[in-house]
Amino acid sequence: MLNVHKLWLFTSMCVVVVVILYFQSEITRLEDVYRKLEFRVLQSHSEARQYTTRDPPRDDDNLVVIYNRVPKTGSTSFVGVAYDLCKKNHFKVLHINITANMHVMSLSNQYRFAQNVTKWQEVKPALYHGHMAFLNFERLVGTNTRPLFINLIRKPLDRLVSYYYFLRHGDNFRPHLVRKKHGNKMTFDECVEKGQADCDPSNMWLQVPFFCGHAAECWSSGSPWALQQAKHNLVHHYLVVGVTEEMLAFISVLEATLPRLFRGATDHYRSSNRSHLRQTSAKIEPSQRTVDRIQQSVIWKMENELYEFASEHFKFVKKKVLKEANSAPQVFFYEKIRPK
Repeated sequence: MLNVHKLWLFTSMCVVVVVILYFQSEITRLEDVYRKLEFRVLQSHSEARQYTTRDPPRDDDNLVVIYNRVPKTGSTSFVGVAYDLCKKNHFKVLHINITANMHVMSLSNQYRFAQNVTKWQEVKPALYHGHMAFLNFERLVGTNTRPLFINLIRKPLDRLVSYYYFLRHGDNFRPHLVRKKHGNKMTFDECVEKGQADCDPSNMWLQVPFFCGHAAECWSSGSPWALQQAKHNLVHHYLVVGVTEEMLAFISVLEATLPRLFRGATDHYRSSNRSHLRQTSAKIEPSQRTVDRIQQSVIWKMENELYEFASEHFKFVKKKVLKEANSAPQVFFYEKIRPK
């Protein structure tokens, strides 16, 4: 009987020891869990504090602007402003040099160029400029990474006359460079009177195709489809298109809209010599007879229609942008947000 009692007592003590060990183990485990949880909470609070004090990411640091500049529209003066500001405003300016001065690229080069421009992070934010036709990035890289397009447009006959004398006398930007028509003394009036190729109205067919793009029909002189496509692209794919005669207003609109690149551009343009850069030498204005004759051509009428369209659109944009810049910078806000 005594042995049975001792056995029962021993067994009971073993059970108690096991229970105590079990609870000690559980307490240790729970303490370890608690310490880990406490560490995670402290870490989360630390990360939250770092996040709230960290500078917010700047979307405009990925900004890419393409200026597919039309020849003889004042583009050198505008690009000069960008080059003057790029170091101060911390952005890159890159010239697009297309082989043989071609204004269009092959499909493979279009794709390579689009991929390169959108993925070249080291040079962003950036302003690319060059004499090339509009390129629809949406069909090449999608909608999320496409750049912003800007441009300038000029009265078509003024642009043609300027280019005519530029080929003969050059300009004040590089006055010692001999142009391909150097020595030719024929005036624009005389050229028109004699029906020469250099002053043929077909030479004005340039701004329409530049805004139209890389489609073959864009470069078909006098194409009504090309004109309509140019208008469509101007409104739907360009951030802003200014006119040469209002260069200062164009720069002011860009400064108000894209200060990341163009902060200080208006004052710089006013105070520097950029407004007098690259003026064609020895240019003679055409006679009214010549003007009337040129304006009878279909090409002039279509090019002028695009110019007038762009001019009216720019007036509307300028009025809205500069009015806002002189008052409240943001006129929209959000309300009635649901669910709360």
